[in-house]
Amino acid sequence: MRNTLFDGYQGPRLPREVQLRRVRQVIQEELSPRQRETLTAYYFHRMTIPQIAQEQGVNKSTVSRTLRRAEENIRRYLKY
Repeated sequence: MRNTLFDGYQGPRLPREVQLRRVRQVIQEELSPRQRETLTAYYFHRMTIPQIAQEQGVNKSTVSRTLRRAEENIRRYLKY
């Protein structure tokens, strides 16, 4: 599987603190409330997709799609 965040860039890396601050900012400012809620439940609370679906009252495929879109948005905003 290809690492889409790396994308062949060979320049200097930002310090970890700066990277984390940028990720937090993107999550807070650029994701929809549903994307933020789904991403937080999945990555920070370690819930499974079926658990999130049940809690939100939606289908598992909806959770998967929401999670994928949130990840794509984060990648897109962190590219710059």
